[in-house]
Amino acid sequence: MERIKPLNGDDERLLSAGYRRLFIGMSFSVAVFNFADRSVLAVLAQPIKRDLGLSDFQLGILQGVAFAFLYALLGLPIGRLAERYSRVKIISIAIIFWSIMTAACGLIGSFVQLLLCRVGVGVGEAGSQPVTSSLVSDHFPRERRASAMSLILLGTPVGIFLGATAGGWVAAQWGWRMAFFALGIPGVLVGLLVLLVLREPRRGLADNAPRDPAPPPNFGAFLRVVISKRGLFFVILGGALAGFGMTAISQFLAVYLGRIYQLPVQQAGALYGTISAISLAAGLLIGSFGTDWLSRRGDRRWPAWGPAIGLAVAPLLYWIAFNTHSIVWGSVMLCISGGTLLLFYGPTLAMIQNMLEPRMRATGAALFAILYTIFGSGLGPTAVGWMSDRFAESVFTGGEYLAQCHGGKAALAAASLADPCAVAATYGIRSALMAAVCVFFIASICFLIASRTLREDFYVVGEERG
Repeated sequence: MERIKPLNGDDERLLSAGYRRLFIGMSFSVAVFNFADRSVLAVLAQPIKRDLGLSDFQLGILQGVAFAFLYALLGLPIGRLAERYSRVKIISIAIIFWSIMTAACGLIGSFVQLLLCRVGVGVGEAGSQPVTSSLVSDHFPRERRASAMSLILLGTPVGIFLGATAGGWVAAQWGWRMAFFALGIPGVLVGLLVLLVLREPRRGLADNAPRDPAPPPNFGAFLRVVISKRGLFFVILGGALAGFGMTAISQFLAVYLGRIYQLPVQQAGALYGTISAISLAAGLLIGSFGTDWLSRRGDRRWPAWGPAIGLAVAPLLYWIAFNTHSIVWGSVMLCISGGTLLLFYGPTLAMIQNMLEPRMRATGAALFAILYTIFGSGLGPTAVGWMSDRFAESVFTGGEYLAQCHGGKAALAAASLADPCAVAATYGIRSALMAAVCVFFIASICFLIASRTLREDFYVVGEERG
């Protein structure tokens, strides 16, 4: 198939350096509030647990299944819509909706009400990252997509830091309910700004792919491509498995820091945000820019090799971190561990885009987001919460652990380490997180398998499938 004619004025403007910077800046802002609204619940988990009388398992449900259920259910339909309609409008509607649902979390009075609000947050966020990944592929060439995504995804550590520090500070001053309002309302303004300043590019613009008036390939054709490209299949699977451990750690790290080091919610939130910001920024930048650089100057399989190496080393580093008693060295090791783990994320998103034709990319990103959400946001925190209760119960000496220690019956974060509930809770969360990171070994193997056919599986103009 022939290449298209020279770009017109509108296309040239959307590929200009100035507009690309504007696009990255706005997408960065969306990512900030995406993850600020996720992380604020992790920081507020302990006071919410106390006020509503919840168990760690219920906290895991709120941070896992509640968020992931409709996110996973609606992710693919939204991805299919993004192949046909304006992706800019989809992102704008999504951020406005999830921001409203975040603010609504401050009005709840029960576990069920908070559960429904978190479901709403998941619904909104299902329309964000997969659609953004598709837009990146239309603004940047293949060898720059991981780097571009990493700049956008720097909104992740900034958002987590914002949600953790601002949420913890507001909660300390005015209570945890006000923290949800403080982070939800500004997101509505960002959603309106996206609609005003961004423009929709044509599909395949950066690839110089031909215009195609035919409808996008159906879902059956998409699945055949995923199955036929072994590299694509194992990249999606490996990334989803990595998400299990990564999200489990992220959602329970503030709780872990509060229990292990006996920190109040504001200090635990600030430390959690700092660790997350440093590790995410380092992992995203090194993993994305590093593998892009190595691919241009060496072997094109580095986008898979880099994640494989990071995921194989990360569990060992996390085991050291979780067994370090000094708050300073424990925090340093958590930063190093998280940075090593996050080497996988940027290259994974870029490889998915690079192996699919332009009119399948939003669907591919949505499929990854669904599996990542099911394994990561859904099963990860829920499994860690369940394991934490079970491990704590196994060492508790005061009777039935949940009956004696859950919710307001024991303010675990502020308790003395001599208190049986605090001892059990500390052991439980540490043991659960140490078990969760073992999944990274399996994810590493998936990326190694993907590397074997990665070069042959990259998309080139003219390979479109109907």
